[in-house]
Amino acid sequence: MKTKKVIGILLICVFTASAAVSGYLFFKQYRDAKNSAETFEDLASLIQDVEASDPGILVDTESGDTSPLSETENPIGEELAVTESELAYEKYGALYEQNSDFVGWIYIEGTNINYPVMQTPDNPDYYLKHSFEKTYSDYGVPYLDEACEIGVSNNLVIYGHHMSNGTMFCDLDGYTDKAFCDVHPIIRFDTLSSFGEYEVIAVFRYNTNHEDFRYDKYVSMDEKVFALFMEQVQKRQIYSTGRSAEYGDQLLTLSTCEYTYKNGRLVIVARKVVQ
Repeated sequence: MKTKKVIGILLICVFTASAAVSGYLFFKQYRDAKNSAETFEDLASLIQDVEASDPGILVDTESGDTSPLSETENPIGEELAVTESELAYEKYGALYEQNSDFVGWIYIEGTNINYPVMQTPDNPDYYLKHSFEKTYSDYGVPYLDEACEIGVSNNLVIYGHHMSNGTMFCDLDGYTDKAFCDVHPIIRFDTLSSFGEYEVIAVFRYNTNHEDFRYDKYVSMDEKVFALFMEQVQKRQIYSTGRSAEYGDQLLTLSTCEYTYKNGRLVIVARKVVQ
């Protein structure tokens, strides 16, 4: 009888402890989600509205150099365009000043994807589990592959979590449906030096356990390697978008978890729209 009572007490203790741990984990996850959402809202509020031109700035169209004009040089106050690089920095510079790992902002209209993009070449996956403020976070921040160099690499690879609450890169799931892609063909990725609209050209699922095609390693490609990359991408695409890319195009590749395969990935490849 005494033994049964002891067992009963032990079971109650185990259930209580289990409930306490579950409650703590739930609270921790809720707090992390709330903090993550609030941080991204605060960061979005730092983005400045910029105009396409600014009075009193002279642009050398060949070199991109700028210099301020005096009233004598510009007596009628004509509005002359500043460089794209200056405008981009004006728009996003406040974010870079808060965290110098910031390299750009990604946005897809009609989705929850509206986030800063980070890069830490010396610690590649740092933002997989860290917030913009560099505290631990299960949500992390979308980040650029360490091998990519903005303005040099012709394929920029960005990773982001697939969160069950619909945040981060979860909405990329929509691209498995061609109808969704037709409605949301444009991914916007701006950097500190340029603005960019990218049109989705291919969507594919990727099995990390059985693939020898490392799509994330194709970042700086010559013409031959570019053609090989596009061949492999098109061979795997879920459906035809009716669009492709050729050497000389700037590519953007987004990667997130996908659960058709164990340790699977969903990959979106887009090309920069030339204005």
